[in-house]
Amino acid sequence: MKKITRNFAAAALSLTLGAVSGQAIAEDSSKPIVIPTHNWSSQVVMAYVIGGIFESMGNNVEYVPADTQAVYEAIRNGDVTISHEVWQSTFGASFYNAMAKGGIIDAGTHAAMTLEEMGVPQYVIDDNLCPGLPNWEALANCPEVFATADSGGKGRWLEGPQSWHGTQMPERLAGLGLDDKYMVKFAGSADALWAELESAKKERRGVITFNWTPNFTDAEGFVFIEFPEFFQGCRVGDGGDGACGSPKGWLKKAANYKFPKTHPAAYTTFSKISFTSTDIGQMAALVDVDKMSHQDAAKSWLSAHEDVWKPFTE
Repeated sequence: MKKITRNFAAAALSLTLGAVSGQAIAEDSSKPIVIPTHNWSSQVVMAYVIGGIFESMGNNVEYVPADTQAVYEAIRNGDVTISHEVWQSTFGASFYNAMAKGGIIDAGTHAAMTLEEMGVPQYVIDDNLCPGLPNWEALANCPEVFATADSGGKGRWLEGPQSWHGTQMPERLAGLGLDDKYMVKFAGSADALWAELESAKKERRGVITFNWTPNFTDAEGFVFIEFPEFFQGCRVGDGGDGACGSPKGWLKKAANYKFPKTHPAAYTTFSKISFTSTDIGQMAALVDVDKMSHQDAAKSWLSAHEDVWKPFTE
């Protein structure tokens, strides 16, 4: 496996930061670029991937755990430099609220489109455990298939950590008239979701969990439940009854407004970075399937995909 070294980084920096249109560009500040880490694999691996790219250009990088919603205020205030996975459906409101106050900028959009939704493993469909799925209306006829020891006789939806979506899924159950047959349990982490999927797979039993794409689960097959179409205003927080699914959306990047001035080369690269669903799924799989650490997964991905990321630095 190839390694990205500091010597390589210095050489790359001298070549990359030479001149643009015959004029020398300002060097990046020696102050660290602060990158947040959250609580799902692709985000953390991508943090180290992007950090590795910045380091290959001679920059200093720091990583800090950050709340998934509050991070946009942290970027606006300068405590964090960037956010590299801004999911439209979950974080779009927080992102735009911070932008409206000033201090945070839109640094571009990834090629990958996103969906965050409740769903079932492919075998639930193949084994016809709940006839009629993935249409949501089928759920009314099979809550017992998804009942667990801690669900009080109801079917269970295993949602992600409550900090991700608040009360959105319980509100959806109520809006759809399914709250008398199903309940929501919040997982403590993304790892808890994957552990439950793995356990259910071994037992070939019914399970409904929150998931998203792009993700490593795309490879084995995961079927998102087809809920009523999302529209602006359908969620309880926006005045609706919550009886709607999630929208497909963009995956953006955000940055502190000073970043282009303090680190012009790094910001230019960051604005060019555009990962596909395949790229992001590969990053997550190195952790969730191959059981690498996030740091080692990033090094492995960078080494194997220089053809993807090096053009962003040019």
